[in-house]
Amino acid sequence: MLKFLIVLLFTSLQITAEYKNSNGVALEKTINDMVRWMRSDQEPIITKINISSDWKSIDLSNDDNYAIWIGHSTFLIKKEGLTILTDPIFSDRASPFGFIGPKRLIPPAISISQLPKIDVITISHNHYDHLDISSLRNLSKLYPETLFFIPAGDKRLLEKNNIKNVHEFKWWNSFKLKDFEFTFTPVKHWSKRGLFDRNKSLWGGWFIQHDDYSIYHAGDTGYSNDFIETKLRLGAPKYAFIPIGAYDPEWFMSDSHVNPEEAVQIMLDLEAEKGFGMHWATFTLTDEDTIEPKVRLENATTKLGNLDFVSLVPGDVINLD
Repeated sequence: MLKFLIVLLFTSLQITAEYKNSNGVALEKTINDMVRWMRSDQEPIITKINISSDWKSIDLSNDDNYAIWIGHSTFLIKKEGLTILTDPIFSDRASPFGFIGPKRLIPPAISISQLPKIDVITISHNHYDHLDISSLRNLSKLYPETLFFIPAGDKRLLEKNNIKNVHEFKWWNSFKLKDFEFTFTPVKHWSKRGLFDRNKSLWGGWFIQHDDYSIYHAGDTGYSNDFIETKLRLGAPKYAFIPIGAYDPEWFMSDSHVNPEEAVQIMLDLEAEKGFGMHWATFTLTDEDTIEPKVRLENATTKLGNLDFVSLVPGDVINLD
């Protein structure tokens, strides 16, 4: 059932793509590819990773300069008094349905009710594990003044759910807020929520610049030259949040999801000082074992010696210098 649902999301009745990747190509899969993956009998070993309570040692509302991995691609970031939430998903399933689809292996390290006031929410693209409309609706009710930064093409979805303060972005569009500048950057991916809307909205990463240093959130991506271009245009971020999971089988997934070794290359392309692996161990989306991304990342960074790129435990606190 899980593979069938994911294959359904990959399949499209749409003929012409609205948006394409920076290389001019829209990612598509053939029916034969879909059937080949569905017929595979590989079953991943499912492991529930630990959740840290370290975040409870700080005052989320009054303390400053921290980041916390809540799970999947969701980070709570507070920098110089501005509170940012990335790709928030607090629902039990990453699915258009409440009864089927990828179910959480672990709860969010921090619940919605425990969050501080959120100033900005960034969304990388409209897949259900990144744009969870139920979470966005609840957050908008709790904090009506929150700004929602979303890819071009998704504004109607949020406004239909009575979410206000929505700003759409195309690649390289920026928004200045206090001492920050948010820039939407290209990555290699695709978008889709139904049968007829493939690539009708955009996808990307978020580069958050401050006078002190920059923070980069890659969203969801296959490997491309986009990260070299991002570094050339915007500089090297101090902190980079990079996906490391949902890549197996690689013959099928590599166009849209990096493996841990490719994630390391993204960090090198960005020339980031510190990297943190995300997009693993929260949902079972593909065929790799739950713990495999962490192990492969550790092996890849060990070979390079001094590369500061780690996989966190949800709830761990990153002290932002």
